[in-house]
Amino acid sequence: MDSYAQYRERLLTSTRPMPDFEVVGSQGPWLHLEGGARIFDGSSGLLCTNVGQSSPKVHARIERQFFRYSFGGAAVVQPHIQMELMDRLCRAVQRPDDYVALTTCGTLGVEVAVGLARNIARVRDGKLRGDILTSTLSYHGMSALTLALAGNHARRPRPEDALDLGPGFPAPYPPTHAHEGRGCDASCADEIAHEIDRRRPENVAAVLIEPINGTTGGAFVPPDGYLQRVSDVCRERDVLVIHDEVLTGMWRTGTPLASHHWDGCEPDMVILSKGLGAGYTSVGAVLVSPQMARWIRHGDADPLPAMGTMATHPLMAAACLGVLDELEEMDFDAFLARGDRLGEALASLNGVGPVQDVRGRGFLYGVEVAPGQLWPVMRAAEERGVFFYPFTGAGEPKSEGLVVAPPLISSDDDVEFLVAALTSALDAVR
Repeated sequence: MDSYAQYRERLLTSTRPMPDFEVVGSQGPWLHLEGGARIFDGSSGLLCTNVGQSSPKVHARIERQFFRYSFGGAAVVQPHIQMELMDRLCRAVQRPDDYVALTTCGTLGVEVAVGLARNIARVRDGKLRGDILTSTLSYHGMSALTLALAGNHARRPRPEDALDLGPGFPAPYPPTHAHEGRGCDASCADEIAHEIDRRRPENVAAVLIEPINGTTGGAFVPPDGYLQRVSDVCRERDVLVIHDEVLTGMWRTGTPLASHHWDGCEPDMVILSKGLGAGYTSVGAVLVSPQMARWIRHGDADPLPAMGTMATHPLMAAACLGVLDELEEMDFDAFLARGDRLGEALASLNGVGPVQDVRGRGFLYGVEVAPGQLWPVMRAAEERGVFFYPFTGAGEPKSEGLVVAPPLISSDDDVEFLVAALTSALDAVR
């Protein structure tokens, strides 16, 4: 075993069954490899590098803050840069008056949101318990709590280690919620009503849901009216709605938040992470509506949960401001048109070779392939200069496929290159 392999073996991290790339440089959506080749990042890394790599705006923000001070807890240093980030972020996602908890990552953002929701539910509604309901196809982070709460089959702990937690309702997608003679529709939200009523509303604090499915099932889009019905069900029972937009937020699906694709489904809380840090820093943000936030500082409320020593420290906040600088300078008309063309081109691949389904919105798509074809397609795509992120997780047998989610700053030529490479890869594994 050579020295790299020995060190790689000691690094405890998830791996995929293919060689890692030896990256020596990057620019925008492209990774430059040792030997002079380059590869297009067709899935924005782990669905986070929304504004690409090597951004001058992000670099300038970090450099400016670096020479002021690199660390300062809010209890010691006045959090001006964090407040600037809070204000710009809220305006960017069209929730200008929200209160914000800044954290170190998406997983901790979910945990903080759970704590805040339980606190609000007890103070506002006198809840006896703080149950959090999730779907059978959900994924909400890598902590013991979030893994136990969610339905990701590949990462759920053993039953004896799951803290007596688990998903509470079926996801509104055919592979996990089949109906006799029809597909899913808005009435699937009635499953949530049934579960709340079964547990009794006084025991349920919140429903935690991904507005558009992420990588567990591969970019499933809920039926029209479903999210509004979820909000109605919860409002009728004094249950909060939390949208996990760790992956889908910050224009990933073509709108600032994925929930903006539908009317009448504005949540009580939103969790953001990947697109906010855009791969430049680990960060999380929990946005709380003013109507709910007033209960957090109520005299009967528990203390605010600790956000962590490194919670969006000044260099993190600076990086996020640079990301917002990049996003706000995008030509959004061109961006939306490019996302539409990407979706149309991918949809035309449905039925080509091993492709069984294509779904998604904006710059987030799942291309489902026949069982056993995922890794051959990924290898073929990489041979043609494009990397994709794999998904697994819906139905029986479990579906598999590629997440197609290029950086938002990709050009028309970049998108054409991606589609051509994927088409050629699919032809190669027919």
